Amino acid sequence: MQSTDLISCLPAKEIYGILPKEVFAIAVDSRSVQLESVFICIRGYTVDGHDYAMQAIESGAKIIVSEKYLELDYTRVACIVVSDTTRAIGLLASKFYGYPSKDMTMIGVTGTNGKTSVSGILHNILLGLKENSSLTGTIGFNLNGQLYDSANTTSDALNTQLMIHRAKSEGCKTMIMEVSSHGLVLSRLAGVDFDVAIFTNLTHDHLDFHGTMEQYGQAKGLLFSQLGQDLQRAKHAIVNADDLWSERLKEMTCYPVWTYAIHQPAQFQGSNIQLQSNCTQFEMSTPEGIFPVRMNLLGEFNVYNALAATTALYTQGYSIPEILEQLEQIPPVKGRMERLDNELPISIFIDYAHTPDAIEKAISSVLPYKTNKLIFLVGTGGNRDRSKRPVMALKASVADYVILTTDDPRDESYESILSDLEKGMLHKNYACIGDREAAVKHAISISEPGDIIIFAGKGHEDYQIIGRTKYPHSDGDIAVLAGKVKFQDSPSRS
Repeated sequence: MQSTDLISCLPAKEIYGILPKEVFAIAVDSRSVQLESVFICIRGYTVDGHDYAMQAIESGAKIIVSEKYLELDYTRVACIVVSDTTRAIGLLASKFYGYPSKDMTMIGVTGTNGKTSVSGILHNILLGLKENSSLTGTIGFNLNGQLYDSANTTSDALNTQLMIHRAKSEGCKTMIMEVSSHGLVLSRLAGVDFDVAIFTNLTHDHLDFHGTMEQYGQAKGLLFSQLGQDLQRAKHAIVNADDLWSERLKEMTCYPVWTYAIHQPAQFQGSNIQLQSNCTQFEMSTPEGIFPVRMNLLGEFNVYNALAATTALYTQGYSIPEILEQLEQIPPVKGRMERLDNELPISIFIDYAHTPDAIEKAISSVLPYKTNKLIFLVGTGGNRDRSKRPVMALKASVADYVILTTDDPRDESYESILSDLEKGMLHKNYACIGDREAAVKHAISISEPGDIIIFAGKGHEDYQIIGRTKYPHSDGDIAVLAGKVKFQDSPSRS
């Protein structure tokens, strides 16, 4: 792209040196700089990109975008000084990739819990309908069924635009994005033109970052306010009428608002819910009538997720029968109340629950068919929101036996994390085991045929962060192996 054309999107800037005629790439990591590229200096939590400008130049960068004047050899490179390089990323990346989100249906899903499940349901239904679809979020970047890694729930603005561009190039008609509150506040969605905004719920989480629930809710509301004001374009806001924050979100958009719920009146409503060990059945009331639903997704919370996804697809012109036909075939989302297929006489579930609300919902989803003990392993991350820890343990106390552990301890001690959790326990039937692998094995060791075990906190993740290092870790693999050793004389499955 012509460099003068690219930087024309930056409204206020100072230019030092001579701009090259063209640039062929953009980078925010000096290690990924290519020849004839733009390097944007970002101030991160642990490193400052301004310190790597020279390294970027040595690797071939011809334009440096920074927040201050840098002492550089301006015969080799040009430097563009702006007030905020984080915001500049979105502007430059959108321009460089040709504003790709304008050419697809963009669906953003935000909320404390349910983002991954709603996004996965939408993606799988579209693939079942033979539509090219892409998805980005916690589990990674899924392009027409092929999964690629991603670092965050909501990627930085540069990688976000790159993924949208790639999805467009692969013929995707729709792109679904999990939208985190961090991503909204940190401008990672800059340049994304959303067509549908979905709100799942708002419960206690991330207060170490946002400070208060009010600020947390306002952050979620940015997705709805950023739908814009161009009423010539068909856009839709979809909210959970059972969550009080939905009323606030309705005020943040001028577009049509669609509602879904179980308890409050809504356009899409779930009722007569029957929770079973291998499926969930309910009736869905819609603008087109009432439909029976039987799906492989477990728990009442997945009824909400199914309602949200169905509402979104209905706004895009899909019929209720074709949506529900695909919904009924969807397998459980990986790591979201995923029942492990094993030959053990116990039932093992892997779930990503790491908030009080998610823990409560995970437990409630298995209580209707509980016949013996419910063992619940709850872990929480180090160097993160400490205020939610006692509440997580309180919610876990519904289980007959609770194991308090960690998920990603990072630089915080086991003792510190477990001490916070222990304050919320309502009974004495629990154990504190900081090492998560040992905690998983303990859950299996105390189990008996007919028990249900839920391992919460890690979900689909196959690693654990201790210090600043990622170590391989899979709750499911550890649990099944330990179970086979314990129950080798009674292999029949419950």
